[in-house]
Amino acid sequence: MTRKVFVKLLGLFVLLLAFHAVVMELVFRALMERRVGEVLTRLGWEALWSGLIALVVALPLAAWVAGRIMDRLQRVVDFARRIASGDLAARLPASGGDELSEMEAALNQTAERLGQTLSESESRRQELAVMLDSMQEAVVAITPEGQVRWSNSVMQHMAGTQIRVGRPLAHSVRDPDLLACVKSALEHKDVCTGRASSLSPGRVFEISAVPLPSGGALAVLHDVTRIEAAERTRRDFIANVSHELRTPLTSIQGYVETLMDDPMPDPETTREFLHIIQRSARRMNRLTEDLLTLAGVESPDYKLFRQSIPASALVDDAVASMGGLVSDAGLRLDLDGAPDDKVMADPDAMNQVFGNLIENAMKYGGSGGRLSIGARLLENAVEFWVRDYGPGIASEHLNRIFERFYRVDKARSRESGGTGLGLAIVRHIVQAHGGDARAESELGSGAAFYFTLPLAEPPTAL
Repeated sequence: MTRKVFVKLLGLFVLLLAFHAVVMELVFRALMERRVGEVLTRLGWEALWSGLIALVVALPLAAWVAGRIMDRLQRVVDFARRIASGDLAARLPASGGDELSEMEAALNQTAERLGQTLSESESRRQELAVMLDSMQEAVVAITPEGQVRWSNSVMQHMAGTQIRVGRPLAHSVRDPDLLACVKSALEHKDVCTGRASSLSPGRVFEISAVPLPSGGALAVLHDVTRIEAAERTRRDFIANVSHELRTPLTSIQGYVETLMDDPMPDPETTREFLHIIQRSARRMNRLTEDLLTLAGVESPDYKLFRQSIPASALVDDAVASMGGLVSDAGLRLDLDGAPDDKVMADPDAMNQVFGNLIENAMKYGGSGGRLSIGARLLENAVEFWVRDYGPGIASEHLNRIFERFYRVDKARSRESGGTGLGLAIVRHIVQAHGGDARAESELGSGAAFYFTLPLAEPPTAL
């Protein structure tokens, strides 16, 4: 019981004693006027009755005061239970100015501060969850027992419905590298890195598992599929370039050494060797030019100077610029017609596209005796084509024919002086215009290469 409550009860008891003393004083004066024997007897009975009267008055007052104190203490207990159950909006009513009131006010302030703290903590938790969900990386938190504590949306999408809070990670994810990293972080309390390739078909992830201060571990999976593909492409590109350069360089070196070792070379042999050296040098020059061109069109800084131009004008320019070369090769170049609808195109870039396609058709389809070029109107674009009537291309090559250094017949391509980059340049230029390139062919029926360019204006409704 607090000091102020004790003082109140003590004061009440003092008042009761004073009341009893006053009653006894009045009784004593009345009895002194009577006989002594009767006084003693009467005094005893009066003392007994006065004590009983004082007791009867004191008990209800004490019970009332104690009841009020118990009610207030019970409210404090109920308040504590509500706080413990999570009801942080609970408050004690203000009553009086004693120490219990001060305690009630202090408890109310504590509950308010606790509510504010938990609200701020929940807000920070939600912000953290949103940030983790917005990450490109997959994130999963694991308890010390190896169960899933939390995972972001990327991880949930990757693992599907199998990953759930409270479920062991080993039951949700089957990748051995991820499980091994998480186990190492849990057991050794150290950062573990690794690489996972079986979480999602065709995708590669870098794993970083770190122990958490409160126990458990956090695993972050970074998708490096594109990086791996780019690195693989870079390696293949370097290998292909090295191989393409090695062949003419070896030829040049061999013939030069032969000429140098012969003190009296035959003039005809010397001329033949020099022609071979010249062809190899030209091949290297073409390869270098195509590499520079491809690097330019693949660069983010590659710019097109597009303008609105009739599709028929692009076809006519291609025929005018390449017609003489086709005729010199003993072939006929037919014009299949083209619409006058305008497309958005860079004329110089289109000359390069048509030039690469026509040269490709001359090299590999010239046995058909003729080539054809034309265009037709589609819904929102114009489709152009260059067709040859040679031996054609097998269907298994059509999906890869626009790749860098991909050749259907490598030996024949090198004999004809091809670099394996012409169609790759065509694809990149067309895609930079917002179009697409494809090839169609049947063995024995020639091959056709198509590309599209978007219309400068929507077609007029008839």
